Amino acid sequence: QVQLVESGGGLVQAGESLRLSCTASRRDFGVNSMAWFRQAPGKEREFVAAIRLRDGTTHYPDDVKGRFSISRDITKYATYLRGDDLNSEDTAVYFCAASRGVVLRREPDSYDYWGQGTQVTVSS
Repeated sequence: QVQLVESGGGLVQAGESLRLSCTASRRDFGVNSMAWFRQAPGKEREFVAAIRLRDGTTHYPDDVKGRFSISRDITKYATYLRGDDLNSEDTAVYFCAASRGVVLRREPDSYDYWGQGTQVTVSS
């Protein structure tokens, strides 16, 4: 079984930045894209960013407003998410996901593998 493990979450102050990491337990699990989602209590899982591993093409929802950036290290089968100018609305559990598909998708059910999540809390 492929395992995705997130790290880098924690408590940050409003206006500061944070970098999350996601690594895969296997390098031959056949994924072509990876993504980040977040979920706050009582809310639906929200798409944050996606990246195609081979060429680094990215996809973001309009409402991230340039504050989040996804990157990857294909040699490590890892993806990273940087958040800048964080505010309380960014408080959530952040999940890493991976897909065998080439097309970057925003729907959670499009992804085949998920990490357990890492908590990000932004205090004012």
